Amino acid sequence: MSAYFVTGTDTDAGKTLVTAGLLARARRAGLTTLGLKPVASGSTATPEGLRNADALALQAQCAPAQPYAAINPFAFAPAIAPHLAARRAGVALGLDDLVTPLRPMLALERGLTLVEGAGGWRVPLNDDEDLAGLAGRLGLPVILVVGLKLGCLSHARLTAEAIVTDGLPLAGWVGNLLDPAFATDRELYRDNLATLTHRLPGPCLGVVPRLAAKGHVALAEAAADHLVLPDVD
Repeated sequence: MSAYFVTGTDTDAGKTLVTAGLLARARRAGLTTLGLKPVASGSTATPEGLRNADALALQAQCAPAQPYAAINPFAFAPAIAPHLAARRAGVALGLDDLVTPLRPMLALERGLTLVEGAGGWRVPLNDDEDLAGLAGRLGLPVILVVGLKLGCLSHARLTAEAIVTDGLPLAGWVGNLLDPAFATDRELYRDNLATLTHRLPGPCLGVVPRLAAKGHVALAEAAADHLVLPDVD
């Protein structure tokens, strides 16, 4: 089994797109897959309970299929930092609360398991713990999603440095183009990617351009065309 923690340089860097894309790529390779979103803010009320769009995108890529509660054990309505969302909901949320439901899921030993974080690497979970501590507790190598835009070089390097400082290996990074203007000058765009490749202590697993596909399943398949799997492809 290969299991990784997926983080990003910031909120909306493209973690879910890349996570779902990697899972879709793994399914193409004939691997069993599991995508987990332990805590999610910005969820919508449904007759079945709160549902988060990112968690649903990962659920769609699980083979064999898994129930929603197994994918996303903690869902909160407001689209704010997890510790603030939990506080508003009257929930005391800590690393132990996340580890408990995750360990049996990781024990399923799928061909590829991806645990997607929330926000960036240092997003708080409560007054004393960060969500980054979950990767450490589980001993998972990290895949970093770099939102490609002006300023991404510093954001990516600082995040990678924090991951390594926390004692975890950077298994790879994926560039996700957020700002089309960032790629207008093709030579400059290639130079920025070359800088990331040189400076980040892990291999590039792909660069995802702006995608025209609609819907999370189609987007995952489109992203998969631009990705390789760590230790597989």
